[in-house]
Amino acid sequence: MPTEPTHPMTSPTAPTPHPPRIPNTPSTALTPPTPAIAAEPGTELPRIKAFLTAFARRQAARTVGLPGGFAALDDAFSLSYSANQIVIDRAVEPAALPARAEEALGHLGHRMISIFDEAAAAACAPWLVRAGYTHSTYLIMLHTGPVPDATTAHEVDLDALRTPLSLRWRGFLPEADEETIRAVVGQREARRRGADLVRFIGSRTGGGEIASWADLYADPATGTAQIEDLVTAVAQLGRGHAGAVLDTALRWAADAGCGTRFLIADAQDWPRYWYARRGFTSIGHTHVFERL
Repeated sequence: MPTEPTHPMTSPTAPTPHPPRIPNTPSTALTPPTPAIAAEPGTELPRIKAFLTAFARRQAARTVGLPGGFAALDDAFSLSYSANQIVIDRAVEPAALPARAEEALGHLGHRMISIFDEAAAAACAPWLVRAGYTHSTYLIMLHTGPVPDATTAHEVDLDALRTPLSLRWRGFLPEADEETIRAVVGQREARRRGADLVRFIGSRTGGGEIASWADLYADPATGTAQIEDLVTAVAQLGRGHAGAVLDTALRWAADAGCGTRFLIADAQDWPRYWYARRGFTSIGHTHVFERL
């Protein structure tokens, strides 16, 4: 079994890992460090779900209001699930949701609905499954351990990530054509719109190859930060690269004043145990419904 992540954290902000119809950059810690905004106990989950909702809205090229949420759309990346989805963050009429999804996403080759409200997800699940959707549950994992001091990974630009990203996505989507791979990789640029602070972090080998990488999305105003898409190249497993990326992301998030630091992990996959060993605790769920 791998000892560190090899594939993306699958979440409403990341592409889904199945076929959709679809120089080192110097880096320094943010200085001076901003005192972290700590959430009151029990308020972290609402804060995180508000952050996820805001990220999806801000990343979108356009949004369409719907009962219980909105459709986030980007015609430039029509093959990307995360760029074209419905977000539900409050009560909604379950029986009406499948039809509303057809209205909002009918021009696409896929359907994706992210539901952040537990009660709404439970109510909608039977109707969506009956309409042909698959239901996946993800863990919201809050960082409750000490903030690492080490910042041995570095910020990298998207151009430096294109080759390793493309290689890994060809492995995740073996049936996908080159257009789909380019869309999934290129859509990452749109994530810069999603939060006030967006940084791509990479750990390099001694020869300069990017071995592991992740995104950091931070909103210093609310003290919330998400670590997303932590991936390690298979050839570089077990060499500490993923840990270096994760530690650097946590340190930079704390220095940006974010006392609420989280990631999202598949509730059925093994990386959740790796994250738990590195100081993350499961505090809630998000739900994703998908259909071709």
